[in-house]
Amino acid sequence: MKSQGSITGLHWTMPEALLPEIPPHSVSITDFGAVEGGLADNTEAFRQAIEAVASAGGGRVVIPAGIWLTGPLKLTSRLELHTQAGSVVRFSKRFEDYPLIASQFEGKPSIRCQSPLDAEDAEHLAITGKGVFDGGGEAWRPVKRWKMTEKQWESLRSSGGIVDEAEGMWWPSAAAMEGAGRVERLLGEGKREASDFLPCRDYLRPNLLSFRRCSRILLDGPTFQNSAAWNLHPWASEHITIRNVTVRNPWFGQNGDGLDLDSCRYAVVEGCSFDVGDDAICVKSGKDEAGRALGMPSEYITVKHCTVYHGHGGFVIGSEMSGGVRRVHVADCTFMGTDIGLRFKSARGRGGVVEDIVIERIRMTDIAGEAISFHLFYEGVEGSGSARDERYPVTVETPVFRGIHIEDVACDGAEKAFLVNGLAEMPLEGVTVRGFTAASRQGVICHHVKRLTLEDVRLNTAEGPLVKLHQSRDAELVRLGGESGEPAGTMLAVSGDLSARIECRDPQTAPSLRNVTAAAGADVKAVRLS
Repeated sequence: MKSQGSITGLHWTMPEALLPEIPPHSVSITDFGAVEGGLADNTEAFRQAIEAVASAGGGRVVIPAGIWLTGPLKLTSRLELHTQAGSVVRFSKRFEDYPLIASQFEGKPSIRCQSPLDAEDAEHLAITGKGVFDGGGEAWRPVKRWKMTEKQWESLRSSGGIVDEAEGMWWPSAAAMEGAGRVERLLGEGKREASDFLPCRDYLRPNLLSFRRCSRILLDGPTFQNSAAWNLHPWASEHITIRNVTVRNPWFGQNGDGLDLDSCRYAVVEGCSFDVGDDAICVKSGKDEAGRALGMPSEYITVKHCTVYHGHGGFVIGSEMSGGVRRVHVADCTFMGTDIGLRFKSARGRGGVVEDIVIERIRMTDIAGEAISFHLFYEGVEGSGSARDERYPVTVETPVFRGIHIEDVACDGAEKAFLVNGLAEMPLEGVTVRGFTAASRQGVICHHVKRLTLEDVRLNTAEGPLVKLHQSRDAELVRLGGESGEPAGTMLAVSGDLSARIECRDPQTAPSLRNVTAAAGADVKAVRLS
């Protein structure tokens, strides 16, 4: 398998992502007694097939057409799982089939149930073909009442499990419902062994795929769906190629992320389709002190020609980014019906630096929230923090976002075109948005930004000014206006006593750009028209 070529044209050179090298040896799971149909447990047949290939120095394990039931699979180096068209691998819904292991989840070391597709310290791994891997997530996931229709909710309740009436949440068991509190108590008591957490197993949902400290990974062709938690999670890994895959989770699935590249480098994600219940394509690098201690940034990542049909965010950085994220290129992607299009999120306590991000040629439709969002108050429950002007001391726990370039983006339908909630003590810095067209209820709203460039931005808004800048400075607005090229109502509203050096330039329509307002301590002299 050849490597992906390097990318030039950025202000850095993107190194190639090396592909795995798999020996030609091949076996079928049926050679080891696997029985299709979805009733027989084929865990032992899969194990023997993988072991036979490993003993031969590597090779391919073929999964023929059919429905194959199995427990979790431990993958080894120089292994390709090849799914033929018509094959469906269904993972067991028996919690006892999943041993507890030391793993990673949501940016920290964690005891979790072993993932259905699990690898650690392996290299040259491939999962290919046209088959389907189904994680059986409905057996594991809690479900919020408000995310379901009345009929769906009643059907879920009648299936068993237990309902937390106060929270409006269905759980598969009482142990799962009580798991969060038990885990917190065990950690507080200094418990760290997997056996200590056996009473919490129902709560410790596995990601569908977990590759930890692996190298030269290829996912090409299959569908990965219905995960108990996150779907695809490479962690602390390098040389990753993910192409032509379909990632699906029900939209009500709790923690149903599509792809989480976590402290990874040299990655290419190309030609993939996502329809999930949480963020779709995510880049992360650990959470808070654990992420900073690991100190492994996600870097040299390319995402291109991908489509997201549903998700909390189309392309996302954070909120776990404490090890840093840098040198990321996203291009030629389409987001339809996501909550947010391009989503950047963090919070005080994270630390870490996000920089050198280039995003271009993005198309969006029917975005429920913001087309582009930077939210550095992602804290509390479900990221419930809101922007505030209070300044905190700058420490290693202060997240930094800088050097971000977004160009050639179109959005037909959103609540807000562009939202920035930056930190007072560490404003978002060095952000360029060029060639941005959006139809939205509100336009650009920026709090605490330094060195912002908006160039060739055309907005069709239903209310408010085209641009609101609060406590922002050194901003350049070039050829900014409504969809037709003319300003729509008030062009610019500036607030905050720190707002300064805001320049509006449009040589063709300069006389009409004088609809500028200043409020909340701002001086209209902070704005220069030319």
